[in-house]
Amino acid sequence: MKRLINNIVFGSNTLISGIIALAVVGSIALGCNCNKSFDLGNISSSSNTSSGSSKDTPSDTGKNGDVPSNSVVEGLVKDSTEQFAEAIQSEDFDDFRSNASADFQSTYTADEMRDAFKSYINKKSLVVPILRKVKDADADFTTSPSIRTEKGVKVLMANGKFATKPYAVRFDYEYVMRGGEWKLLKLVVNIP
Repeated sequence: MKRLINNIVFGSNTLISGIIALAVVGSIALGCNCNKSFDLGNISSSSNTSSGSSKDTPSDTGKNGDVPSNSVVEGLVKDSTEQFAEAIQSEDFDDFRSNASADFQSTYTADEMRDAFKSYINKKSLVVPILRKVKDADADFTTSPSIRTEKGVKVLMANGKFATKPYAVRFDYEYVMRGGEWKLLKLVVNIP
């Protein structure tokens, strides 16, 4: 028994020493939060801004009703994905951008989008049919669609996947309300 404890403490068994080190680091990093709130989904609230009251917070969907129903959000996601499939097919992102928010349009040019999605364009004979299957699939939201407020603007967040074959389409989209309509703000599409 004494030999076993000696081996554990003095590290002759690297696996056990590694587990002990991981436990110590984990307990320090995760166990002691020193009365601070760790909201890793809201890292952007620590940005260096001059307005003191602008904090990004998810809305309470049960009380204010600002979050559209899952079926409405699913429709938005399907429309965005269909428009994205058309942009990949045509290799022209002008129409796609014109349907997105002004914020999105000011951030990305059509050429930048074409460059960013070059790998999808190069494999469009495989990618586009998978993207087009989204319209007949049900969205499996990773988390329920929610709204966060960023600099006083409400942002609708939707992420999840469509169980399309042969590969699932994973999405992480954000929309902003502009002119009474939800307009695309962020587009992340992954097809393994």
